[in-house]
Amino acid sequence: MSGGGGGEEEQHLPGVSSASGSAAGTTGGRATPEMKRSAVRSLIQRYFHQLQSGCGNAHCSNANCASSGKVAPMTPNEVAARALQLFSQDAQLCEASTSAASSPQDVDMLSPNDSSSSSSGSSTSTITSASTTTTTSRQSQSAPAAVVVAVSSPNPVQSVPQLDLGGVEASEGDSEPCTPTLPPVQSLDANSLMALYEQCRAAESYDRICHAIGDVFSSVDRLSKSFVRCAEPAASSSLQELLANPPEALNKEQLRTLEGEHDKDEDSTQQVEQQEEVATEEVVANPTEADPEAEPEEEDEDVPMAQPSEAAAGEDPSQSSDTQVDLPGLRRVQRLLFGCQTRAITDKLTSSVIQLADWVHYMRPDWEKVVHCLVICFDLATNTNNSVVDMDYLDRVLPKLCHAAAAMPVPAQARLARIWAAHCSDQLQSLVAACQQQITLQVLLDEESMRENGSIISVTKVLKIVFYANILASELERPSCRLPLEGRTEAADTSASGSATVEDDLFAYNSVLQPHMPKFAEDQLEKALQVWAIDCRRPLVPLEEFYNEALSENIQMHHDYLSYKTLAMESELGSGHTNYFSFMLYAFILTPATKVDALYYDSRMRMYSERYTSLYSILNNFGQDGQDGTPRPDLKLTVRRDQLINDALIGLELVAMSSPKDLKKQLVVEFVGEQGIDEGGVSKEFFQLIVEEIFNPAFGMFIQQEETNNMWFNATPFENGAQFTLIGIIIGLAIYNNVILAVNFPMVVYRKLMGYCGTFADLSDWSPTLHKSLKSMLDYQGQDMEEVFDQTFKISYSNVFGEMVEHELVPNGKEVLVGQHNKQLFVNLYSDFLLNTNIQQQFNAFRKGFEMVTDESPLKLLFRPEEIEMLVCGSREFDFVELEHSTEYEGGYTDETQIIQDFWSIVHAMPNESKRKLLEFTTGSARVPVGGLKCLRLLITRHGPDSDRLPTSHTCFNVLLLPEYSSREKLEERLMKAINYSKGFGML
Repeated sequence: MSGGGGGEEEQHLPGVSSASGSAAGTTGGRATPEMKRSAVRSLIQRYFHQLQSGCGNAHCSNANCASSGKVAPMTPNEVAARALQLFSQDAQLCEASTSAASSPQDVDMLSPNDSSSSSSGSSTSTITSASTTTTTSRQSQSAPAAVVVAVSSPNPVQSVPQLDLGGVEASEGDSEPCTPTLPPVQSLDANSLMALYEQCRAAESYDRICHAIGDVFSSVDRLSKSFVRCAEPAASSSLQELLANPPEALNKEQLRTLEGEHDKDEDSTQQVEQQEEVATEEVVANPTEADPEAEPEEEDEDVPMAQPSEAAAGEDPSQSSDTQVDLPGLRRVQRLLFGCQTRAITDKLTSSVIQLADWVHYMRPDWEKVVHCLVICFDLATNTNNSVVDMDYLDRVLPKLCHAAAAMPVPAQARLARIWAAHCSDQLQSLVAACQQQITLQVLLDEESMRENGSIISVTKVLKIVFYANILASELERPSCRLPLEGRTEAADTSASGSATVEDDLFAYNSVLQPHMPKFAEDQLEKALQVWAIDCRRPLVPLEEFYNEALSENIQMHHDYLSYKTLAMESELGSGHTNYFSFMLYAFILTPATKVDALYYDSRMRMYSERYTSLYSILNNFGQDGQDGTPRPDLKLTVRRDQLINDALIGLELVAMSSPKDLKKQLVVEFVGEQGIDEGGVSKEFFQLIVEEIFNPAFGMFIQQEETNNMWFNATPFENGAQFTLIGIIIGLAIYNNVILAVNFPMVVYRKLMGYCGTFADLSDWSPTLHKSLKSMLDYQGQDMEEVFDQTFKISYSNVFGEMVEHELVPNGKEVLVGQHNKQLFVNLYSDFLLNTNIQQQFNAFRKGFEMVTDESPLKLLFRPEEIEMLVCGSREFDFVELEHSTEYEGGYTDETQIIQDFWSIVHAMPNESKRKLLEFTTGSARVPVGGLKCLRLLITRHGPDSDRLPTSHTCFNVLLLPEYSSREKLEERLMKAINYSKGFGML
């Protein structure tokens, strides 16, 4: 250690002895907190690159280095977590990785979340380092003021010191007294940059290419003119010719050409513009003068998005997916620059891009130019080969680029999404992985304040753009299966005026008039793109890859829900600006288990609100005469086991007819003649029993499809529409009260509950055989289709009694043959009839009941249809090893107690049917919760010494009471008898 008093500071930082010691020496023997944080970040990055890329030593023996071959394959998220673990253990670091990790530039990879307070300083430090690597020690000593100017001013024209680098050699022994002048470069293209690189390599000096990169990549105006796909060859050759000549030989006209001047009369105008540009960029160089604490608004209406030059007048640029970026040429340049031996080029590129991103973040320039620049910079960041140089650029630049992209208005973000979908679809997977890596790393470093972490928020917003780019790049269902609200209203009105009778509409509720999405929660990017995730059946990047496990596990959902409610309140008050952020508005990044927590908090808040309202009403009306009844603080159902359906439906019907808001109270179920108190377990058994009876084909409301074992609505039911409404209420109550049901609906039911109509693609799980048959018809290309298929527009199907019913899809359909010209129409009408028209009245009533309970919940905001199926039916993963790991013990039991070990050995040897019975016995439900059995907190407690008593349970609290039996055989016999003969509730 060095630095005098630094030892006392360093003892709190594992593995930071040398780094922090040297840093402390620069400040008189005391390491500042900023220096310690910088050292920690640098070391974590070194561990990360060592695990991912190795040190390059083929004989490396470090088990934590990729070069040794001893590191198992890991995802970027796992690599980041492992790097933090190695840092905390002060593990061995290979010497070869020091040069890649010890640079002060590495601080940018883990920059603080508030870029407004640190971006200027970090950019200055980075550019200083990059600048000094390309000059000799003699130059830095002889012209220190010039270096400061180059660092402080973001203006590329003003930042280039008046140095003639044309004659500078790369060796340190250079002793020339002066430095030649390099002219500013206005634009670059792939060919000119590659030619300039070859010239610099031949001259063994890369100063000129670093100068060109610094000029172009730090300026929005210049980079927006660069790497243009349709650039004129003359401009490219002119730049090559001028750069090839010695800089001191350039005359005034050549300088004007490089600077873009074509007429001397423009001098006065350009001077004014340059003065304005300098004044603007001085604000960027000194962000403290520009209110650095102010966060950029998500959408700036004052800065219009410029029209592309080739776009027609009046065309919305956000609807265009065209880009002028020469992506093939850009990727050739990327491979060339990142594969070169010198770090000076990539260091200069990194510092310039960071400078550009910071300028965009604060200054809000022409957004069309910014989109062009971001396409270039993001492609450089994601089109990598996992080398140390590539990952260094990615780690330091990506957070800054995300800050800039998140500050763009919605039309510009939509434009970027369309460009990525059309031209960069091959890079979407890499971009998702890079964003997830940054989020995971920031979460692990800042678990306590991750919801206020600006870097996490910015990367999440960019990940949303990538999410929609992924949807656009995938095969979409056209026309969209999304049924707008107006269409739903018309469909309901038609159904009500058609076959429904007055008696069927018993409930004082109109579902189609209720709001299903708060105004503030509407996705403006989705509206701008006119695309919906539900239209994408097979996304290019699986949507599950957008989940971030680290974020979901550490998010503290109750705090995020409070932020969501605050946003809702501010929206109602008309507040135009807010400092709150909620991940519930970016639900694609949350795992289903985390979203279930958000729904749970929302339901409980509404239950408590209804309870307090009822209690206030009771107290307010206390002692008054003429009251027909006292409102209850809960929704209580008293049912008999032998009359379960009648008692439940009658009780719910009375509530739904008189006061539908009471359905949002907490459900309390009481079985007549039983002592059980409902703390959740009684309700679970109630839902299980009533679902078994309602979906019994003998009840006549649903039919079971033999091919898939799914339940479907009976097109000719015995009951009226009100009964389907009550069943919808029961399904909604199950979700509202966090109860999992044994319901086998095809996926199209959940899609229709979300407001979408069934289409031909939904037949694949509704009736696979029919779907395959219709698919073969669509694939047939022969002109003799009428003779081969002999199919008309009249179809037949069997009803609940097994009778064949005929239906014509078009007027006089029995006379219309299906041919090549109308086969798609036939398939669409056939699918629409089976999935929509034939059960329209029944399903509208069912959805009405469902929405009477869930209309105000964030269900549709958080969940996709497949996630709602998981929410209703539970997870399909049935892993009792996860349950064993998550189980807790009380009363003297531990995981090492002999009876506990015997218990789990018996459970693991059970068949799946017995495991389901055990799960039902202990929790009240045989279904696995969302997220798997690891999310189930089972508690096993000692229930006395050895006895003949059977094991018992508190299903409300997932508690198993297990006596300490004397032998394994007795434990197995008592346990199997308990789970096979468990019905009803009693008091112990």
